[in-house]
Amino acid sequence: MKIEGQAALVTGGASGLGEATARELARLGAKVAVLDRNAELAAKVASEIGGVACVCDITDTDSVNAALDKAEAAHGTARILMNVAGIGSAKRIVGKDGNPAPLEDFVRVVNINLIGGYNMARLFAARCAKLPALDSGDEKGEKGVMLFTASVAAFDGQVGQQAYSASKGGLVGMTLPMARDLAQHAIRVCTVAPGLFATPLLLELPEAVQHSLAASIPFPPRLGKPSEFAELACHIVTNGHLNGEVIRLDGALRMAPR
Repeated sequence: MKIEGQAALVTGGASGLGEATARELARLGAKVAVLDRNAELAAKVASEIGGVACVCDITDTDSVNAALDKAEAAHGTARILMNVAGIGSAKRIVGKDGNPAPLEDFVRVVNINLIGGYNMARLFAARCAKLPALDSGDEKGEKGVMLFTASVAAFDGQVGQQAYSASKGGLVGMTLPMARDLAQHAIRVCTVAPGLFATPLLLELPEAVQHSLAASIPFPPRLGKPSEFAELACHIVTNGHLNGEVIRLDGALRMAPR
């Protein structure tokens, strides 16, 4: 699918990997809707890329539909969904005080990362499926593409990452069956599993910790750049034979237990 001229949605688009993806899509000519819970940051990014800001809680169906309605009114029905929104968590099952980890923490992470991602995908897909297939010269043109953002923690979860790894592992496990399900509607589905990236959250860590994390990556021995994630995300859109695949983007990193 050619990105130029297409309507695109980016969840978590106000910062980090989502912001980089929104900016790359706009650079390539897409009409971008920046979906985020942070209205101020979403408006800032949207204004800088000529897009539209949509306040959105991906776990809330009414909120998602309102955001999709606003984006659709501005740009038309989206053919591209970049599911980047998510949160992290680190809780040992049994804390130093001997108490079990709060169940609420596990539920919150899974609800946002996995259930929220699925909620966004199903509502996007229902609208995208009604679009006419693009004239690509192929036997059957496609209608849309969606991307999930997992993590290397889906495969190499560290101590305390049970909730985060479970949520990201769920996205990985959902990728192929969703691609098979949506094949009848000519919508492709892929997932990127990034490693250690220079996002605002990670850059808040002490510089010594950042250097230590970067040194753990075989090659290149540095943190990933958000632009590199964005470039891969956009390549998935343009490469019509990428479907049902999970791609690690991690410099050959395999996380240690802790």
